[in-house]
Amino acid sequence: MLIANPIYDSVFKYLMEDNRVARLLLGAVIGKKIVSLEPRPQEVVITRDNPAKHSVFRMDFAARIKTAQGERLVIVEVQKAKHATDIIRFRRYLGRQYANPENTENIGLHRRGTPIISIYFLGYPLDNIDASVLKIARTYTDLTTKRVFTVKNDFIEGLTHDSYIIQTARLKSRRRTELESILAVFDPDNIHGSEHILNVDETEFPEKYREIIRRLRKAAESEEMREIMHVEDEVFEELAAGERAAEERDRALAIIAEKDSAIAERDKALADKDQQLIRTVQNLARAGHTSAEISEITGLSAAAI
Repeated sequence: MLIANPIYDSVFKYLMEDNRVARLLLGAVIGKKIVSLEPRPQEVVITRDNPAKHSVFRMDFAARIKTAQGERLVIVEVQKAKHATDIIRFRRYLGRQYANPENTENIGLHRRGTPIISIYFLGYPLDNIDASVLKIARTYTDLTTKRVFTVKNDFIEGLTHDSYIIQTARLKSRRRTELESILAVFDPDNIHGSEHILNVDETEFPEKYREIIRRLRKAAESEEMREIMHVEDEVFEELAAGERAAEERDRALAIIAEKDSAIAERDKALADKDQQLIRTVQNLARAGHTSAEISEITGLSAAAI
């Protein structure tokens, strides 16, 4: 089955706009049943009408998930980066989530922070970590006794969070778990012809989650979606060209600065030599030497002396 590549912002947005599909995909990643999922104000992405307003993609959801203690409201922050230049953006967006007063709940007379779960879809591999899906989980550990607490505390939960990182470049056609089978829709090994299209085997896809690939098949069949992916390619190429030009400019400026520094050092050395020569001439003159003698000693002309 030919599907659109969801590493593209426009395709990922189209995929996640289907609430049931979004609940299936995000629930599979965090390993929890998502009872309800409410999208929140979204980041601007590329469309055919606003290519100049491109911004790297993120989506926020208010999710009600099933836990061992019952249902719990959480904030799910989904961020996707195709290139490895977005760490500051990740930190900035996450900081906004913690600072947002709407991300709190009233429990009796007290207000507590709504737990945050961050999910990162990366189109590039992290150094030294050969894993397709990572979970960064918190534990409460007594440093003295090494006891691990299984209870949860609102103070700690409101200031820390669990994270999930999907490295699409590390999928490498591996289907060791149900989750890796689902994430095959991101696997670059499935690229078919161009980066816009992937070829996946529907029969190998878990039946429960086949709505995901059917949604992506619809995106692949859309002329508008294909055109927007081309626009994304053009924007990313322009950004890459801009970065290359900036790097070349920085290298040129560094070379000029180095030459200027060398010239300044040489001028200073010459000035120091001139000052030393002047002091030598003055000392010889005070010692009673004639101009002819000073010229012979220093090599200077009579006019220079």
